[in-house]
Amino acid sequence: MRRHPGRGEAGGEVSLPSARREASLPSEKGAEVGRRIGVGLMYGLWRPRVLGAWKVPASGPVILAVNHSHNIDGPMVMGVAPRPTHFLIKKEAFIGPLGAFLTGIGQLKVDRTAADRAAITQALDLLAAGGVLGIFPEGTRGEGDFASLRAGLAYFAVRSGAPVVPVAVMGSSDRPGRLIKALPPVRSRVDVVFGDPFDAGDRSGRRTRRALDEATERIQKQLTAHLENARRLTGR
Repeated sequence: MRRHPGRGEAGGEVSLPSARREASLPSEKGAEVGRRIGVGLMYGLWRPRVLGAWKVPASGPVILAVNHSHNIDGPMVMGVAPRPTHFLIKKEAFIGPLGAFLTGIGQLKVDRTAADRAAITQALDLLAAGGVLGIFPEGTRGEGDFASLRAGLAYFAVRSGAPVVPVAVMGSSDRPGRLIKALPPVRSRVDVVFGDPFDAGDRSGRRTRRALDEATERIQKQLTAHLENARRLTGR
């Protein structure tokens, strides 16, 4: 069980979750197992080039905001991130053996069609315990350009006070593979660029609709700027 405290809205320590909540947290050991599996698969099948991983804070709560244009984006980030990561994943993926596997490696199931209070509570408790939460702020797979953000990322960032680290995955959707069309070509290069952590809120502690709207606008500017910088760095 994790004993390190999380960070409050103003950056101070907060009390640990209750024993009941702590028991419901996704497994950090499971997420580390998932990270190791990801390392083997991602480096075994493709050629990841990772830039800026050192920018991810070594401890304390962190939110990784990842663009999403291909199904391998989540596993790729899990495999190359320097810390075990717990992604919010649509509940439709938690079916049969795959569902048991995702739960076992510490991933969080979320219902995207409604305000999933159980998933929200679990994610906030994870951050309060100092964990790493992975989010696709666009909500679903698309162009991967951060052009349209949902409010979830701003909500978690403002509520938890956790810094946001933008992550750009590039090259995963450039072209289909020859053997398996749904995957990138084997041994092709996929770039993963981590950006500088930033605070989404204005440090006022406000949780109003206006505060969330302002945080979403602030986040979008930061993520768009990071994506542009990642394109310059990688030449993509």
